[in-house]
Amino acid sequence: MRLGLTLGSFTWQGGAPALGDTLARVARTADEAGFRSIAVMDHYFQIRMNGPAEQEMLEGYAALAFIAAHTARAELATMVTGVHYRHPGLLVKIVTTLDVLSGGRAALGIGAAWNEEESVGLGVPFPPLSERFERLEETLQIARQMWSGDETPFKGRHYQLERPLNSPQSLSRPHPRIIIGGSGERKTLRLVAQYADACNLFPGDIPHKLAVLRGHCDAVGRDYDEIEKTSMVMVDPADIGGALESLRQLAGLGIQMVYVGVKDVDRPEVLDVLGQQLIPAAERL
Repeated sequence: MRLGLTLGSFTWQGGAPALGDTLARVARTADEAGFRSIAVMDHYFQIRMNGPAEQEMLEGYAALAFIAAHTARAELATMVTGVHYRHPGLLVKIVTTLDVLSGGRAALGIGAAWNEEESVGLGVPFPPLSERFERLEETLQIARQMWSGDETPFKGRHYQLERPLNSPQSLSRPHPRIIIGGSGERKTLRLVAQYADACNLFPGDIPHKLAVLRGHCDAVGRDYDEIEKTSMVMVDPADIGGALESLRQLAGLGIQMVYVGVKDVDRPEVLDVLGQQLIPAAERL
């Protein structure tokens, strides 16, 4: 099993003046510890599961660009970008830029979005769910087209691109990994089968969700085994045994990569402990 680090909170000791130094240290330590990926949560406001909206939240791709400069190996991704946050042509340019400047380490994490509060707060249009799924599929089509080098005009219901030029082209070939987040059986998992390199599922009822995904793969002629199955879990560095047991259970369900949120991740010794004890054990699962 591979482990990635996900950062969902930036409310750390020292506040905003220390945030840059702390994030650089966390990213550098995670990279050296052996985390295969570093992902940031792509939200405008902190989400209610983590804390009040007023807590610190960094813009996702600016944060990843900063992280890229302080790392050398880890994949860089959002977990995940809301489809309505950025126009798809611009989003592809952003991810491509990150990929080129990081030496081919970018991934596109994307989903249909859900947190209306932050969009209303900043005046960003928040379409109905059915429309967001339509936009998600068009965005995936645009991304695949732009990364293929095809400059044919794109004429969709929601997006029209007269010349989807992407220069410089991504270093990752055939394209940066596409990770679709969410467990919706009718729409999300169908999009995974058609367009994604990986899915990100919430823990809980994973066997059923993977069975649904397999059915969608069969329906569209996709090799189910081509898709990496990922999930997320919170880890307490003081309980390595408990963390390893959670990972063992997920591995038994067919999960191949887990993005871990880490309690007190800003403490200097925390990621060293995970690098020495958890990552090697997880990779043997």
